[in-house]
Amino acid sequence: MVEAVLIDLFSLPANLQNNIQGSLCNTLETIEKCSSIRAPFVYVMCCQRQGSERKGEQEFSLAALRGFQSLERRLEVVCAPTIAAALYTIKQKLDEKDLSIIKVILPTLRKDLMKVYIDYLFTGVYQFEFEDFQVVSDCENVQISEPHGEGQTVLSQDMALIRSEIEMHLESLPSLKGELTILRSFLIPDDTFLHGFTTRTGGISYIPTLSSCNLFSSFKRRDPQVVVKENLRRLANAAGFNPEAFHRVKVDHANAVCIMGKTEPDSYDGIVTDQKGVTLAAPGADCIPVLFADPVRKACGAAHSGWKGTLLGVSMATVNAMVSEYGCNVKDILVVLGPSVGPCCYKLPHESAKEFHRIDPKCVRLFDSESPYIDIRRATRILLERGGILPENIQDDSITDQNQNITFCTACHPDKFYSHFRDGTNFGTQIGFISIRD
Repeated sequence: MVEAVLIDLFSLPANLQNNIQGSLCNTLETIEKCSSIRAPFVYVMCCQRQGSERKGEQEFSLAALRGFQSLERRLEVVCAPTIAAALYTIKQKLDEKDLSIIKVILPTLRKDLMKVYIDYLFTGVYQFEFEDFQVVSDCENVQISEPHGEGQTVLSQDMALIRSEIEMHLESLPSLKGELTILRSFLIPDDTFLHGFTTRTGGISYIPTLSSCNLFSSFKRRDPQVVVKENLRRLANAAGFNPEAFHRVKVDHANAVCIMGKTEPDSYDGIVTDQKGVTLAAPGADCIPVLFADPVRKACGAAHSGWKGTLLGVSMATVNAMVSEYGCNVKDILVVLGPSVGPCCYKLPHESAKEFHRIDPKCVRLFDSESPYIDIRRATRILLERGGILPENIQDDSITDQNQNITFCTACHPDKFYSHFRDGTNFGTQIGFISIRD
């Protein structure tokens, strides 16, 4: 069942406003009749022309909206100077109400154009269906102007303009939840490497579990790639790296490692480079973002280490790649574990806990319970030390000076970090990033 209806009047010229009122009434009557159980939310999208007041722009539509009592509290006119601004405002209203099934009623010639905007601003969470909006006119040969011309095909240059319009709107939005904050390690030398771990503040993501600096998009979540790209742009500006030379691991919860400059695997949880100015990143929302730096050979790496990757040795696999590819000495490599779920909160089924108990019994608390508490950080440190990394070259939550602690529990700090364990499937993601300075 349709949960929301979007009526697109954005491109209709002022000389058709009287005709629009009749068509709009017919459309709303149909919505009322077809929604006997529960009327959907209805949004009317209009253009706010330069120099006009919002109230004046809405008058022609509001006159047609009176009398629809069942829709009275579910109907809203959204005026904005651009399609991107209007549609993003409506997206926020849909997300506020957790609505996903949307019917778009619009002039036939705008359908392909609207689909481009929707592809950029929405993900696979949403379902759209389209219906023609019929404008009854006393004028002959009424033409509705289209930004991309008479045909319905949206050309590549028009798609670039649409994307630019969306990006400009997102850039204009204020940051949420305060300033963008980056955590940095005392262990990694700042004169050689640029690095840090993000928190959840300073971005534009507005959905509660994704707010505000979410740095990952998927078809299962409500943050589209363009929003994540804007969050990354703001991070890059604050941190000082080039977002166009940014490489994030393709998570598979395993132990494959990508060597920058060689054939990229389909998926990998570790990545290494000795190229200057290239930023490597690993995500984390309970899983550990791990950063690696060798100030002697000037090489670096990043890895994503969840419980599966930890057991499979993804951190040592990343170290070994740096040794074999760049001639690093394992005793020179520095390793920093970022914010991740701590042993205070993280539980696994008993069968999985057995694997951590084999690494060291201290990695498991309440081992005889059905779901013991697991310390994936301790397990990571133990495996790194067994592989030859010096204990003093590892920074994690075991350091005595808590003022230098950056390995916070993500589940315990909802104001600072995202957590899959805490927030469920629509969770946000922070990252650890590192690059070699030019």
